[in-house]
Amino acid sequence: MTENTASFDRRMLEALVCPLTQAVLEYDAERQELISKPANLAFPIRNGIPIMLEDEARPLE
Repeated sequence: MTENTASFDRRMLEALVCPLTQAVLEYDAERQELISKPANLAFPIRNGIPIMLEDEARPLE
């Protein structure tokens, strides 16, 4: 496992919501991101830690 693909505790997903819309997030294991469809953003997971900052999020295509 590399530093960027450290395992993410999927149980944590149940406690996390989008910081902008409060919507439920979807976990993308391949890209190591948490997806907020209502906000149209993907929040990165680095070293197993979700980065829930709008400035760090990637706009969805």
